[in-house]
Amino acid sequence: MRQPELESWLVGTLDDFKLCQSESLELRELLPKLAQDDIAFVRNKAFVLAREPARAGGDNAVASLLWLEKISKVIDNFRQTQSVTITEAHFSPGEDCRRQLLDLVVAARETLDISVFTISDDRLSDAIVAAHKRGIQVRLITDNDKAHDQGSDIFKLIDRGINVRMDNTENHMHHKFAIVDKRILVNGSFNWTRSATDYNQENILVTNEPKLVAAYLGEFDSLWDEFSR
Repeated sequence: MRQPELESWLVGTLDDFKLCQSESLELRELLPKLAQDDIAFVRNKAFVLAREPARAGGDNAVASLLWLEKISKVIDNFRQTQSVTITEAHFSPGEDCRRQLLDLVVAARETLDISVFTISDDRLSDAIVAAHKRGIQVRLITDNDKAHDQGSDIFKLIDRGINVRMDNTENHMHHKFAIVDKRILVNGSFNWTRSATDYNQENILVTNEPKLVAAYLGEFDSLWDEFSR
């Protein structure tokens, strides 16, 4: 959404001099998609729009200030959340790793980049397909040899329209990581298989630490370009 559209949205929410619950939710969902300059624009424009009715006085003056307060609170809460580094560890056997992966795939809003040795867990595959169907840009890198294993879901994912690239070498693409919305990294020994959940001692680490996310995203993009040839 461009700045003129952001301004138009703000003007629309100020028409009745209150930020309703649905408008507040819409703003919370919009903020992660905006650049920092655009977020600053929303805050500054909100102050400008509230200034005139506030100066005019009367009931609308109070209402416009309450509207501005709610806009500012939503932005402040978002920025506070973004500034906190989250790091979590999850382990298998058991549902901990798979449940976390499913939660992250379901929570994806724009992009899902997966680089994993093998995928044969139907619950994870179905979640990836569902993300693709709701408009998430999914890219998947995997190992060419493991794609032909019995039970592999790779060709099913390709048939469902998932953009998949393989290494096509004698070596193995042995990574097991994913990046959600270019801001959350999942990395660890956990293959996306039923055995990893039910039997194996495996782990994943989840973090939004920007330097780590950027490093893995760079690796993903490099492999994506390499395996296009």
